[in-house]
Amino acid sequence: MIQLDPTTTAVIAIDLQQGITGMSLAPRTGEDIVQATASLAERVRQAGATMTWVRVNWGPDFKDAPSNRVDLPAKRPDAGMPPEWDTLEPGLAHDGDLHALKHHWGAFTGTDLDLQLRRRGIKTVVFTGIATNMGVESSARSAWELGYDVVILEDLCTSFSAELHEFPVDNIFPRIARVIKSDQLAFGA
Repeated sequence: MIQLDPTTTAVIAIDLQQGITGMSLAPRTGEDIVQATASLAERVRQAGATMTWVRVNWGPDFKDAPSNRVDLPAKRPDAGMPPEWDTLEPGLAHDGDLHALKHHWGAFTGTDLDLQLRRRGIKTVVFTGIATNMGVESSARSAWELGYDVVILEDLCTSFSAELHEFPVDNIFPRIARVIKSDQLAFGA
């Protein structure tokens, strides 16, 4: 069990948007992550901590996308992404929550998320989301490099396979974060 000061803590949920949550995921489904994160968000708000939602989009013509000149390029539909693709799952966001739109894996580079958090006095960031080895890992690395204390809620993360989820949980996160289950997170002064 860890206890965090809600006045200096932000929970950051990565890519819980309609175009991603319905993908084939493991070890948990997108629906499982959405439901559990919605419950967590209520706890976060009641405690007075900062709830943050990060979405990804590259624009209809992919002009905001990072380079696709890589060995394993991302598939990009000719017609672009459907309009609701980057819409948060219904019921997640509430008034007073923070939002960031990213154009690649990580939540910090190219966004104003660090500025929003620092202006609110945030010192600890807690991550949930999809995909563990992409958006969550990239964001957690950046947060750690920026000097935040990082916490990963392992049971509120998932990826495209159990192996892709487990690798950062076992090998990367322990070097940059505290890795816990969501029921081990408490808020208090």
